[in-house]
Amino acid sequence: MFTDEALDSVGIESLWRKSQQSAQESIGCQTKAVHSAEAEVQTVSTTASSSQTEPQDQLIEQLLLQNDHGPEPPGLKNFLHRVEDMVIKELAKNAKSHAFDGFQVNWEEQSQLVSCLHCLQYPRAQERGLHVTCISWSCTGSVVACAYGRSIDDGDCSTEKSYVCTWNLDRRGMNPKQPDLIIDVTTTVTALSFHPTQPSLIAGGLYSGEVVVWDTSRTQDPVMAQTGMSADSHREPVYQVDWMPTQKRGELRVLSASSGGRILLWTVDSDSGRFVLSAGYALVRQQVPHSSSAHVKARGSSNVGVTSLALSPWDSDTFLVGSEGGLLLKCSFSAQTSAAVPSEGQSVTLRAPATFSFRPCGSPVHSIHCSPFHRNLFLSVGTDGLAQLYSLLQASPLLSLRVSDSYVFDVRWSPTRPLVFAAATGQGVVQIFDLGRRSLRPAATIEQNSGGQAATCLAFNTRNTHLLAVGNADGKVNIWHLSTDLTEQGPRETAQLEQLANEVAE
Repeated sequence: MFTDEALDSVGIESLWRKSQQSAQESIGCQTKAVHSAEAEVQTVSTTASSSQTEPQDQLIEQLLLQNDHGPEPPGLKNFLHRVEDMVIKELAKNAKSHAFDGFQVNWEEQSQLVSCLHCLQYPRAQERGLHVTCISWSCTGSVVACAYGRSIDDGDCSTEKSYVCTWNLDRRGMNPKQPDLIIDVTTTVTALSFHPTQPSLIAGGLYSGEVVVWDTSRTQDPVMAQTGMSADSHREPVYQVDWMPTQKRGELRVLSASSGGRILLWTVDSDSGRFVLSAGYALVRQQVPHSSSAHVKARGSSNVGVTSLALSPWDSDTFLVGSEGGLLLKCSFSAQTSAAVPSEGQSVTLRAPATFSFRPCGSPVHSIHCSPFHRNLFLSVGTDGLAQLYSLLQASPLLSLRVSDSYVFDVRWSPTRPLVFAAATGQGVVQIFDLGRRSLRPAATIEQNSGGQAATCLAFNTRNTHLLAVGNADGKVNIWHLSTDLTEQGPRETAQLEQLANEVAE
């Protein structure tokens, strides 16, 4: 009923194994083939060269052959032998001569002594007919600042709005008709001075008697400190402001002088934005020492109206003062005598600083400047048109030079030439004198084409010493370039200045 039967085998494929194998992938990564190449360079040819002087004997023979165009002049050899000793003697004598000491040969072409680089102006100030009243260079030598205002002779300037403007001459794209900074001031600015080491600080004196310090790095309100009107402050126009040297780091001190006869020393409190009066001085006619050549008539007010002031760069205790009445006074910061003025509630006692009186000029003194090369010499100018050279050791001037037939408003020594100074005249001309010349005529005359309007102020650049800035009554500031003839010191110039200082006044 049942039988055996052989059947073929049956295989069933695994779906799980197949799915696992299909999920696996083989991935590989390999960099591309790196190609390399070899190269070399080699000069195609070489050259050898040399230089050598020819033997002396051979050179002499060649020279003789070149010049052997004919027979030797008769008697030439005997003549040369005969005069040889005489020529050598004269050459030795010339070597010991001092006839040409100080003479410098100029192998270059004669250059123009002065040339105008820039004519700076603020159109809004010019439209109002404002003058340039004062000018100052920053300690970097790049920025020049000028103040605008009315001349005090034009009447009341107390309500006349004015400006302080600055230009950076090194700035690319500097516009001479658009100042980099314009500071509006409510009254005429009569004095201006950059800080000697901090290029952003400017001290100013105002017609109202106030003293201000501006910080040009402040874009919103540049006023850093201001005296305001108090018992300590000036009541008359401030003609001079100067930064005083300090012993304490970071301390700021300003000296101011006014036509009321007061000279005040201020300490700037930058945190509170105010000035603190440190010391005060007052010049009174009765306390002015009279030299044998100084005869002062006490007329009008007893106060000596200060119109100019200069600090000695050699002695920190000494300063010089010029007055409306023509007085020239040597003064001392360490004076202890009380000034004969009534007390008006000042916080300090005013002292009488005058220690010596020079021969009066007979006219208002507009400017005084101490020599940076000799401790005893200074210059003064005023309305008489003269520039007078004084020694601190003598009452009478050593030298008087006619600068102009009009007023002379400013005078400055050159910072590089001991015998050179410049003066700004009421005729609009700047005269540059060299005391080392035999002639006392100007070494250079700068015609400014200002239409005859006065040159009111000037300033040498102590860093870029070839630059001279001149402010004018037409509202322009001219920047002049001075040639090396006016800026490079000669070999015996300091000795000549010393000789001049040792002369006795007539």
